[in-house]
Amino acid sequence: MHLHVVDHPLVASSLAVLRDERTSRARFRAALHELATMLVYEATRALPTMPVTVTTPLATTAGVRLAAEPVVAPVLRAGLGMLPAALALLPDAHTAFLGLSRDETTHQSTVYLEAVPAELAGRPVLLLDPMLATGGSALHCLRLLHDHGARAVTLVCVVAAPEGLAALESGLPAEAAADLTVVVAAVDERLNDVAYILPGLGDAGDRIYGVF
Repeated sequence: MHLHVVDHPLVASSLAVLRDERTSRARFRAALHELATMLVYEATRALPTMPVTVTTPLATTAGVRLAAEPVVAPVLRAGLGMLPAALALLPDAHTAFLGLSRDETTHQSTVYLEAVPAELAGRPVLLLDPMLATGGSALHCLRLLHDHGARAVTLVCVVAAPEGLAALESGLPAEAAADLTVVVAAVDERLNDVAYILPGLGDAGDRIYGVF
């Protein structure tokens, strides 16, 4: 597993807005969009390309285009807050949807939606989720993507807990772990006794969409 913590002043500034309990829902969504744009930009730095010839108004020159259409997969519901930024950078990407809900007593995830292309072999996949806490939801999603043939998966998160990163290392097959890249704005201190990340952001889904 390859971990990339994006160290940039603009990333740190947007992260501070997301952490602040005084940030309004509207400002939280805007800051998440800003931060997700920067994280996805970094996450796509190594996408494979192929050469093309471009004709300018004055001459022809060499250029590149992406070698394969990427797939972006937000983890519902909080991951939807990162999807517009990803699609703005990757407008031709396909979108998969993975829906999981967390039991607040057991901290286990229940799957309620899996809408994934049948064949992902040869296609870069970006899994979007603001929080990597226990790693349970991410593990389920990564195993599912691997079963569909994905071999180059990047998990894009705002913050991650050390426990979640460790769970990915130990819980994935060796081949899937070797192919996984995790891009985050910060690795936080730890999980608290109810499996929330400290210092974290609170519940990202609630802060984006409200409490139901």
